[in-house]
Amino acid sequence: MRKRKFLGVVSSIAIASSLFLAGCGGGSSEESSGGKAKAKTIKVAHYFAEDHPQNLALKEKFKKMVEEESNGELKVEIFANSTLGAEKEFYDGVRNGTIEMGIPGLIMQSDIPKMGVPEWPFLFRDFEHVKSVLNGPIGEELTEDMEPMHGVKPLAWSANGFRMISSNKTIENMKDLEGLRLRLPNIPNYIKLGEALGTNVSPMPISEVFTALEQKVVDGQDNPIATLRQSGWYEVQSDVLESKHMFSPNLYIINKKFWDGLTKEQQKIIETASKEAAAYEFELLEKSYEEDKKFLQENGVKFTEPSEKFMKDMQKTSEPLYQQIFKENDWAEELYKKINEE
Repeated sequence: MRKRKFLGVVSSIAIASSLFLAGCGGGSSEESSGGKAKAKTIKVAHYFAEDHPQNLALKEKFKKMVEEESNGELKVEIFANSTLGAEKEFYDGVRNGTIEMGIPGLIMQSDIPKMGVPEWPFLFRDFEHVKSVLNGPIGEELTEDMEPMHGVKPLAWSANGFRMISSNKTIENMKDLEGLRLRLPNIPNYIKLGEALGTNVSPMPISEVFTALEQKVVDGQDNPIATLRQSGWYEVQSDVLESKHMFSPNLYIINKKFWDGLTKEQQKIIETASKEAAAYEFELLEKSYEEDKKFLQENGVKFTEPSEKFMKDMQKTSEPLYQQIFKENDWAEELYKKINEE
């Protein structure tokens, strides 16, 4: 009798447990109580302002395409303006899987030297040159170590733009750059170029730039003018030198473990949406240049186009940097020639 009572209790517990698990979707199961798969949420982090072309492309192309094409199986949440941390923090978040996707710059180049190539000084002629290089075999070669080394899968190259120096004074020659307290990202190539130009380099995250400019901790910074406008830095800067000394790309990336957990169809949707959104962002950024310039001028910012001599002087300062790069990396000089010939 006691044995039958015991078996009855065990049976009741088993039935109750199975009902509980079914009601909860079976713990790690993706089945909802109605038998339909729950939507997987993709958090996408980046450091650009809400109105920047990067964020607009995410909202208007990537999010829309992914959610519609997946029939609601995938949900996209966009976190702009360093909401999930500065660039290093959200990049590390994608690496460890706490954030599914991100659009960093080339912060990973300290570990993966080839990822620093697109930001070599005075390398690209124009946007078409950039797209031809990054969207072809060279772009694939540059990103080939990201999965094995950092656990992130590259999806598409997008654009930050050609970098220029904004400052609180007019810069017309090399002498005007001497001693300029210049904020730069904490990336070796940037710092070396800034020092070669004669500036006093102050590395800091992008999230701290406005306050540093406002409080005159630094005299200037370098970024594409879309960032100067959308981040509001023009309120505390008077001048822009159209140096175009470096091109900064961005990269759509996704955590590799999360990627591997998707179906082939879902992977294709995300990859296609990434490429289309990145191409759209390139288009928006190219079109916005004159509009951004006009806006900044109307708000009191003076633009200075460097003379031919000034441009050659700046380019000359980068020569020792290239020699050092070629010496440290046996692949670098050949890659440099391939990019120039593209």
